[in-house]
Amino acid sequence: MTITPIRNPRDYRRTLKDIERLMGARRGTAEGDRLDVLVTLVEAWEAAHYPMDLPDAVAAIRFHMDQKGLKPRDLIPYIGSRNRVSEILNRKRPLTLKMVWRLHTGLGIPADSLIRVGQPG
Repeated sequence: MTITPIRNPRDYRRTLKDIERLMGARRGTAEGDRLDVLVTLVEAWEAAHYPMDLPDAVAAIRFHMDQKGLKPRDLIPYIGSRNRVSEILNRKRPLTLKMVWRLHTGLGIPADSLIRVGQPG
């Protein structure tokens, strides 16, 4: 099993083609082992070259609302009045630490997504 590092986009595309060809490989076989190693290489390449940033606070809140079927009025216990909820969701007011804490502990929204140092929202 000869496996080489992914050094450039061409290597990356070639490795993706190899992975596609090996997708039906069984675990514990030589092909399955090769697939595992290639997937690990691609994940490392993508993490270095295509980092996924956390969503901003409002995007995180809206995603959570969508996933849980929540309406803006459902955020009142965590954010405050209806007007305050509207201001937050329309990016007219930043979250306070108290709001972040309530959203995190009450709704399970990751605090990392609610606190973005140097980022708007």
